[in-house]
Amino acid sequence: MVIDSHQHFWNYEPVKHGWIDDEMAVIRRDFTPEDLQKVYAENGVDGCVVVQADQTLEETNFLIDLASKNSFIKGVVGWVDFRGDDIDEVLEHYSKFDVIKGFRHVVQGEADHNFLLRDNFLKGISKLEKYDFVYDILVFPHQLGAVLEFVARFPNIKFVIDHMAKPYIKDGFYDGWAVLIREVAKHPNVHCKLSGMITEADYKTWTPEQLEPYLQLVLNAFGADRTMFGSDWPVCLVAGNYQSVKETITNFIAKLSPNEQRAIMGKNAIKFYNL
Repeated sequence: MVIDSHQHFWNYEPVKHGWIDDEMAVIRRDFTPEDLQKVYAENGVDGCVVVQADQTLEETNFLIDLASKNSFIKGVVGWVDFRGDDIDEVLEHYSKFDVIKGFRHVVQGEADHNFLLRDNFLKGISKLEKYDFVYDILVFPHQLGAVLEFVARFPNIKFVIDHMAKPYIKDGFYDGWAVLIREVAKHPNVHCKLSGMITEADYKTWTPEQLEPYLQLVLNAFGADRTMFGSDWPVCLVAGNYQSVKETITNFIAKLSPNEQRAIMGKNAIKFYNL
């Protein structure tokens, strides 16, 4: 079974989706399950995990509703305010929805490089274990030092790095990101998504060969049992199409055993998110 471990839906609103700048104008529109179902039929994908794009409880409820109406949406990664005093009650509420598998905060957008390590955020994250929720880590490379300390504090919580921590492929920066990714990967409770690469490269001139060193380092560091395919649809449409994203990964992992390929393309996501 092929599972896309990372995609989004939204009803486009200019203010809410202000992060979609002029260079990304192609995705300034609604993206619905109906749109994605057609894409999956064309690309041989069986199901997905939908990830929050807006930091509101309304977004989390919106994704739960979509999942209830579309069986190919196998899991939801929502948003809650981990800094809130009511975090225990909020997580208890969402634990009643089987489709909710975990949560994410857009840490990459926080000015504080050590946002993950602030006491109020850590207190909220500590509650995840009680409800067996996972956590998606969305950061830039300069925040990986905090990630390293963060994941070490919670050895019993399952984490996954979104988009390989967004290495600066367009600028050709590699070494600093590589050192820290290797260190993070030493923690067995941390996984990594092979996703979001083409939009970290030059939108118009990227090539699979340009992405390969980054993919290879992540595969070497995490292994075939802790990496998973994700499309980052529809954000990926800024720099390509679904087919080009999927083929970049399937061609890259073609050298692996059939079992390892199946793990990366679906089995690991099923296990990690308990789909």
